[in-house]
Amino acid sequence: MKSCDLVIIGGGPAGLAAALGARKQGIKDIIIVERDKELGGILNQCIHNGFGLHTFKEELTGPEYAGRYIEQVKDAGIPYVVDSMVLSIQSMSQYKSSLQADQCEYNKEKYSEADQDKYSKKKYTDKIITMVSRTEGIIQIQAKAVILAMGCRERPRGALNIPGYRPAGIYSAGTAQRLVNMEGYLPGREVVILGSGDIGLIMARRMTLEGAHVKVVAELMPYSGGLKRNIVQCLNDYDIPLKLSHTVVDIHGKERVTGITLAKVDEKGKPIPGTEEEYACDTLLLSCGLIPENELSRELGVKLNPVTSGPVVDESLETNVPGVFACGNVLHVHDLVDFVSEEADRAGTCAARYILQENQSSNPGIDQESQYSDSDIGKASKMNDNNDPVIPLISTGCVRYTVPSAIHLSKMPDKLKVRFRVGKVVKNCAVDVYCKEENSEKRIKTKKRPVVAPGEMEEILLGREELLKYPDLQQLIITVKEG
Repeated sequence: MKSCDLVIIGGGPAGLAAALGARKQGIKDIIIVERDKELGGILNQCIHNGFGLHTFKEELTGPEYAGRYIEQVKDAGIPYVVDSMVLSIQSMSQYKSSLQADQCEYNKEKYSEADQDKYSKKKYTDKIITMVSRTEGIIQIQAKAVILAMGCRERPRGALNIPGYRPAGIYSAGTAQRLVNMEGYLPGREVVILGSGDIGLIMARRMTLEGAHVKVVAELMPYSGGLKRNIVQCLNDYDIPLKLSHTVVDIHGKERVTGITLAKVDEKGKPIPGTEEEYACDTLLLSCGLIPENELSRELGVKLNPVTSGPVVDESLETNVPGVFACGNVLHVHDLVDFVSEEADRAGTCAARYILQENQSSNPGIDQESQYSDSDIGKASKMNDNNDPVIPLISTGCVRYTVPSAIHLSKMPDKLKVRFRVGKVVKNCAVDVYCKEENSEKRIKTKKRPVVAPGEMEEILLGREELLKYPDLQQLIITVKEG
């Protein structure tokens, strides 16, 4: 079995930035595992510009942005493997238990009593990563820390419950993007797009530039799910209509899509009879949300936020499993890749500090109970095994979630950036932060905003010194109020 300090799962922008963040802190024994044939992740197919304005202070295409990070990783001498898939992540205690429980002859030969004794003396906080490589087969790596950077996947048609046959001509927006930008295929000529996520908006423009006719973009919600700039640059500039509060209620065609039926929906998302419109088309693109890739996280016992479907993390981006960190779209879906890189750099930095502390510790690690239970979001603070107060961040009103979900005051930096999303459009509003003690609640920060919308991520800075003024602090409440 191989061993290293840090394993990063995912070689996209999050994984690359996390590796560089850890290397800057002095961690040399790092490996990046990427399932594709090359590093870069989804950016390799995003040939449009608009990347890098925050990180590099210039406008780049997706491949150019990824290329800069890939070059930095190679210059830093950080090892990586491609064309390799991680099958499982286990804590040392889980791995030891599986060795002891498995009594089949094969494993008796594979893992001797000496092996079991060896692993029983290892720190319980170490992780065992099992992966399969096209060239090397099954590989196991023992790591002090793991960073989850697997990204996300698109929501498929099967999750949308649209009636009709399953003809050719139905694609996710990301699949269509890869076909056009990397494979050189045009999926269709007459196009309808369902969903106004950023990828869908960008593909409306891309298909138009390739000579296709995008007839309409339909959105179930009464607001767009994409950035305002993409609505302007991808739809308005090309006279592509956007119909809010509309959805596809039927798909026509058996062998190939011949058309769709669009209908208006009420406040509950139910189609309104008599509002149906027919659109002849040969292609339907779906841009109906992204789902963080957290199957590995779930099997490891990482607690997931039911709103984001991503891990619950603290101010260090550490999950409830010690030594396991998360960043990028596997944590929550971001607007800009620049924000992904910023977040990943912090995850790498915090993972490095964790490893350095582990290296300095002379005491063997122990199994640690989760820092916060399933009901932690919205509950009072608890104490972890080190008597370090855990302060939950409570999202109320139209605030749907926050990242991080909790704060350890002892590990909090001087300034902590908290990102969040809202569930509706609110104009002329203020983002308020309240400190809740046992018998009182005080507003400690407010930030005026002309408008907040679900398609745009919001953020607010919290100061450690300000929070330390409240010795009986139990909760931090973040809300958005009109006026």
